[in-house]
Amino acid sequence: MQNRNLEDKNKRNNKKGKKGIKRIFNAFFYSIDGIKSAWNEEEAFRQILVISIFLIPFGIYLGESWVEKILLVLPCIIAIMAELINSAIENAIDFCSIEIHPLAKKAKDMGSALQLIACIFMVCVWGSYIIKICF
Repeated sequence: MQNRNLEDKNKRNNKKGKKGIKRIFNAFFYSIDGIKSAWNEEEAFRQILVISIFLIPFGIYLGESWVEKILLVLPCIIAIMAELINSAIENAIDFCSIEIHPLAKKAKDMGSALQLIACIFMVCVWGSYIIKICF
């Protein structure tokens, strides 16, 4: 059993062995690459990011307290994160196979549902806040 664990550890990605500042440094640039890829290849990511770029400063301006500001910014950040997760799921499934399979469809649909819920949350928070300040 112990030999198997050692073999599994040796098969790991050699980048996983980094520790300390070097790991943080690598992780930062891998994250930047992920954002660049999402921007270049995912229309939905660009749409959510542009909407959020407008809403976040507007939310900071409109919010009367720190809590209100955070509650207006949070749905935007969640929607961006959800779109990144959805895109990652789609890319991982497509990497494995582009053939139609019920489990692949289910995984992609669940990722899409995540994004839908995040967008509904954003609309509900912003809509209710706009109603609150207008009436």
